[in-house]
Amino acid sequence: MGRHYKPVLKYRNKKTEIDGIMFDSKKEASRYLTLKLLEQLGEITNLELQPKYEFKLNNTKICTYRADFRYKDKDGEIIVEDVKGYKTSMYRLKARLMLAFHGISIKET
Repeated sequence: MGRHYKPVLKYRNKKTEIDGIMFDSKKEASRYLTLKLLEQLGEITNLELQPKYEFKLNNTKICTYRADFRYKDKDGEIIVEDVKGYKTSMYRLKARLMLAFHGISIKET
């Protein structure tokens, strides 16, 4: 019989399930619980998970960015949030694209 090894995740994150939702890390799952509580308290509204943004130029799709969360704060401002432990070069590029294409600065937690 062959040996079974547990796969090592890329950044040593531990996948965590809450409310039937699988999060990429404990940190992201914890942030979800905090945002869910803030929504229940009326501090934020319209909490969304994994909102997707496309980057197109001249009708050509360049790439897609999927944030961790999107919600409205008390002032009605839409906040796009990403839970970060490690910022990859691809993430840094997509964060700049979000600002350039959509005028959105990503809130990093």
